[in-house]
Amino acid sequence: MDPLLTMQGVEKRFGAVTALAGIDLSIGRGEVHALVGENGAGKSTLMKVLSGAHAPDAGAMTFDGAAYAPRGPADALARGIAMVYQELNLAPDLTVAQNLLLGRETSRLGWLQSAPDRARVDRVLAVLDHPDVVADRRVADLGPGARQLVEIGRALVGDAKLVVLDEPTSSLSAAESETLYEVIRRLESRGVAIVYISHFLEEVKRIASRFTVLRDGRTVATGDVATTTIEQIVEAMVGRSLDETYPTRASIEPGEVILELDALRSDPLPRSASLSLRRGEVLGIAGLVGAGRTELLRAVFGLAKVRDGSVSVAGVQDRGRGVRARIAQGLGLVAEDRKVEGLALDRSIAENLTLSNAAPFVRFGWLDPKARDASTRRWVEELGIKSRAPDQAAGELSGGNQQKIAIARLLHQDADVLLLDEPTRGIDVGSKVEVYRLIGELRAKGKAVLVVSSYLPELLGVCDRIAVMHRGRLGEARPVDAWTEVELLDEATRGAA
Repeated sequence: MDPLLTMQGVEKRFGAVTALAGIDLSIGRGEVHALVGENGAGKSTLMKVLSGAHAPDAGAMTFDGAAYAPRGPADALARGIAMVYQELNLAPDLTVAQNLLLGRETSRLGWLQSAPDRARVDRVLAVLDHPDVVADRRVADLGPGARQLVEIGRALVGDAKLVVLDEPTSSLSAAESETLYEVIRRLESRGVAIVYISHFLEEVKRIASRFTVLRDGRTVATGDVATTTIEQIVEAMVGRSLDETYPTRASIEPGEVILELDALRSDPLPRSASLSLRRGEVLGIAGLVGAGRTELLRAVFGLAKVRDGSVSVAGVQDRGRGVRARIAQGLGLVAEDRKVEGLALDRSIAENLTLSNAAPFVRFGWLDPKARDASTRRWVEELGIKSRAPDQAAGELSGGNQQKIAIARLLHQDADVLLLDEPTRGIDVGSKVEVYRLIGELRAKGKAVLVVSSYLPELLGVCDRIAVMHRGRLGEARPVDAWTEVELLDEATRGAA
């Protein structure tokens, strides 16, 4: 392998915390290299060192045959290293061409040179080769997959030799992911190296040729993807053997119906959704991005107005309740976007965890912070949340630990019905296993769980029944054993027969 990038013994400390403890990484020209590890393993810090956002405290790097020590992100970009982050950084009201060239326009004597810029845009669009990604189209009018390609195009305009893709498919549909894979293959054939960061190990096996595993700021494994099993990669990531990803579903007779929807409709989605959910049951909702799954949960929880149909909780029919009333009825929601709606990241763990039920800590109108912190510590210990103290800001924690806080809030609230929207999106394998274990325990305790997920193996692994949403309409829920991934995907794309 002809190495394009080498990183040897890279260290980075933040005060007393060692984030990187001697990382080794080698990327070949035209190679798709997967960088995997649990949240907090050091992937983000290592990429910030690579991109020039952080200066390493020790170690050496070479890039394209020369010593590499970037003075900042602009220096790294000039050398040919581009980052495409999970949170896209585009100007939605500008066109595709304007976004591709933003900050990199060609000028002469203070005047923009449109001819060479248009030629650069045309070259990039030829590589992306997507019918929606055209020069004069406004980015705001593009779907998530097309926007992802525009962000990659920004890297190619700068003649990037190495592109880092951070969780590139986390918010893409299956079809959009396929398009992204095709673009990656074209870049690979042109000699562009790709560092591919993802928690979806199935796609790592499909798209990458080699992998490196980080754990606790160290390189713990590297090798060829083709000769390594997913189980071996997972064990390297977590440092132990995982006997099973999904908990064994104990035979439990579901209790009475606790949540029932009858032809529920909201604007613009869902158009019609009917289901019944019993105590001690996990019901999954599959479907493509944009089918109306998230909108359904928001309508049930009172975040969106119900236009028609009804919601019944414990036999009481009511479609006009707001969030406060739904919480009082025993409903709890873990939102899809934990950074925007799921958590107040600048507030403490204790505040986030007890937000929906502070009453136990209020005496004569005054909040007792010691009692609140004691309760927080109990949940932190029970769920294995890695944190410093109850007053630590939630935004300082890894994605997996943030998700555990969001779920712990529902447990503290003692919710009878848990509405979980993409509960494992963006978290590592070890944290996913913990979330699955929690769902199994809630089921065993007689809680009712409604799960929306785009990851079909997850639904098949944790649910008792699954229903598919297609174009805003929810199909009939069937026992999990009646479904396969192919059947779920077929109904999601074509609707029920």
